[in-house]
Amino acid sequence: METKLITINNINTPAAQAALYEAAELICDGKLVAFPTETVYGLGANALDSPACAAIFAAKGRPADNPLIVHIADMDMLNELVVPSPLAIKLINAFWPGPLTLVLPKKPTIPDIVSAGLPTLAVRWPSLPLATALIKAAHCPIAAPSANLSGRSSPTTAWHVYTDFAGKIPLILNGGPTEIGLESTVVDACGKIPQILRPGRVEEKELAKASDQPISYTNLSSAKRPTAPGMKYRHYAPKGEMLVAHGLSEIMHLRLQLKEKYHQEPLLMVWAETAAQLPGEAEVLIMGKEGDLTSYARNLFAALRKGDEQHFSSLIAEAVPEYGFGIAIMNRLNKAVSQKVLLKKEL
Repeated sequence: METKLITINNINTPAAQAALYEAAELICDGKLVAFPTETVYGLGANALDSPACAAIFAAKGRPADNPLIVHIADMDMLNELVVPSPLAIKLINAFWPGPLTLVLPKKPTIPDIVSAGLPTLAVRWPSLPLATALIKAAHCPIAAPSANLSGRSSPTTAWHVYTDFAGKIPLILNGGPTEIGLESTVVDACGKIPQILRPGRVEEKELAKASDQPISYTNLSSAKRPTAPGMKYRHYAPKGEMLVAHGLSEIMHLRLQLKEKYHQEPLLMVWAETAAQLPGEAEVLIMGKEGDLTSYARNLFAALRKGDEQHFSSLIAEAVPEYGFGIAIMNRLNKAVSQKVLLKKEL
């Protein structure tokens, strides 16, 4: 199968409209199409088409008990799929369209394969115009997990998708690098209190303010049956050994250990200020200026993929403060690590 890669810079041009029509036709015909959202690229299929959704699981090598997120483009679609709670309406008014996924009681219209047999469905309304234009052109909700092979880093560019799915899907829409770089926040909104199932760009304090309720966290790692993506399985792991370190002294200590172990410098994913203090010839990817969590998140998955592309035997990622958006970044790093180094950040 030939995989077409079509770049769309402006959805209002005739060429873009033709590409969206082609993509929508493929979706309606039960095929898979990769497309960008504001978070990461998704691997999309008609959410109402069971065989098409089964093809997503097959293409990714995704476990059948890991539910999919369904993407919509208006409230009519939402009401066809789920039963919104009063809490959900508050969160929708505050954050949609945007990087927030809500888990709600599903209606019979959605196939069981999409929700992994659960009575709930994960649904969101993306804010990227290209994504919503595709959903509207297809005239159906689109089930779309991240467009990567299961276990690999989520894709933040069309090229990331191409490296995983060239020859396996017919079309990739290239909308450029994604804005956020991490997957959406997932919240169980079935009850009265928001339960965070996966942290993301929409932070705990924002959810608490919008809902006027305290926030609870589901135990993400111990879930026997995940109710949303990112709860059970190890993700994002590069091929090389991956460690997380706090501060310059710990980075240097681990760098020496890994260099002796593999006879190769590890790839260091660090703040610019840390990079400036590194002695010797180090292999460095700068994640941004210290404290710029937006840049760190945007660069994270690309950095992990570069580690694979350049055949690094080991990687060290500098930890970020574990509050606010940093909670989401550390969540992804901890899912990628070969082992977690627990030392205090140097003062």
